[in-house]
Parts: sequence; C-alpha cells; structure tokens
Amino acid sequence: MPDHQSSEMTDGRPRPLSLRAIEDAITASWGPDTCDELDQDKWSPEHPAVGQCTSTAYVVNDLLGGQLLGAEVRHPDGSLQGHHYWNLLAGGLEVDLTLGQFASGESVLEPDVMERIHATPEPGADRYLALRDKVLRRLAALDH
Repeated sequence: MPDHQSSEMTDGRPRPLSLRAIEDAITASWGPDTCDELDQDKWSPEHPAVGQCTSTAYVVNDLLGGQLLGAEVRHPDGSLQGHHYWNLLAGGLEVDLTLGQFASGESVLEPDVMERIHATPEPGADRYLALRDKVLRRLAALDH
C-alpha cells in the first residue's frame, strides 16, 4: 500500500493535499473499469458513484489512513440491496464519497469498523488498482 499523503512542491518538499483535491481526483477517476461488476448495469456517467464504494474506500485509506466502515444497505421493503464501504479518519471524521449512489428509500445500516487486513480488496483488486493508479496520476499532475 502506498503511503502517499502528499504531493511534492516545486522545491522538493511534500505539499499536503486537501481533502477536496483528493475527492476531485477520485471522482474524476471513476469509470466502468472501476465499478463493481454487480453494479455494471446501473453505472453511467450520470451516476458515476454507483459500484465505486469498495475501491474508493481503499484509495481514501491509502491516502489518509484511518479505518474502513462497512454496512448492509437495505431496499425500502427491508430486503438486502448490498453492502457499502466508506472511511473513518482520525478524530472520528467519516468520509463517504459514494453515498450518493443509493436510490431514494434505500438505507445504509449502522456500520462496523474494520481494520484493513488485505492490501487489495478481495474480490475487486483489479478495480481498486485501476482507480488507485488513475487517482495517483491526477494528484501527481497537480504539481506540474
């Protein structure tokens, strides 16, 4: 896992990245190649956050540390829609860049706090690696 929490300034010193810069780099990098295959039929440029939660949570964890949060998502009738992942940063700040993917009436239940035990999500390593590479390229380009 890269410990990439900053981009370099022109004098070679690390420059802290803002949460906004990280969010912009991640959301601009979402695509069908980074979408969970279970959500491929629902993904579109109009709904880019669909199927991006696991890869996004791992990339945010790479960049900002903290812990992962995971919870079930339920349809309005109470049936299981799927699972959702996001981040818990130091100081208790929750960062969820993909919450907007859920339809009206769907609810994300109380999360479990999870330590990251795998370097890549299983399954989904290829989607995570694609997203991570795109995001790191975008963040590196901020200095040029």
